[in-house]
Amino acid sequence: MAGFKWGGSVLVIAMALLTLVGFFYTPHNPTEMNIQQRLAPPSLQHPLGTDNYGRDILSRIMVGGRPAFQAGMVAVTLGLLIGVLWGAAAGYYRGWLEEILMRTADGLYSLPTILMALLAVTLLGPGQASILVAVTLANIPIFARLTRAQFISLREREFVLAARALGLKDLRIIVLHILPNCLPTLLVQASVSFAAAILAEASLSYLGLGTQPPHPSWGRMLKEAQGFAGLAPWAAVFPGLAIALAVLGFNSLGDNLRDYLDPKS
Repeated sequence: MAGFKWGGSVLVIAMALLTLVGFFYTPHNPTEMNIQQRLAPPSLQHPLGTDNYGRDILSRIMVGGRPAFQAGMVAVTLGLLIGVLWGAAAGYYRGWLEEILMRTADGLYSLPTILMALLAVTLLGPGQASILVAVTLANIPIFARLTRAQFISLREREFVLAARALGLKDLRIIVLHILPNCLPTLLVQASVSFAAAILAEASLSYLGLGTQPPHPSWGRMLKEAQGFAGLAPWAAVFPGLAIALAVLGFNSLGDNLRDYLDPKS
């Protein structure tokens, strides 16, 4: 892929591999407490040190990436699928259907993710399911608005008019002629939304709405390290660095995809 910059992809692959390896191997049990080793600095035995319960930080970071990547994969995929269907119907058929769909999307878009998470927690209780619901709902209007704008700009293009003149049905025109031309823009947005989903999961877990103890999460690790960050800064620095690298990687990947897929560049 000549012209594609791999910096963001390397970060994404590195963080994904670290999380994937955590499914099969961790240096220590991520939930096992060892009070004698509490707040131990980085060493050969604990490369990233331990937290206030003596748990190995590297092991917890490896396992703590699961809810972050799960939020990105599940919530962004569902938001993309629902949002594309939503926006395609609004942008292609226009009229009263567009008004109903897009005013509903605007209503969803106006709700902060934290508010939707609180509503989900009220119905489902705190946990990963509430985060997935909140982040999915937050992504639907983003993809719906983006898809609608793309469809409006493409529905009167010559290749679409020619397809209509040949008697092709609307579904075939949408799926085979218009939607493929929207994919580059949607892929870029999906990468940026993945980064936002990781950040949202970390933020909500920090607030206690997401992953519950003793299971690790990058955001919850930051919350637990807050009280003794001055005494053992590594307990806060490394989970924060994991979040920063993952978000930076997906944002950079989105920028690189935009530059690579833009026919004008």
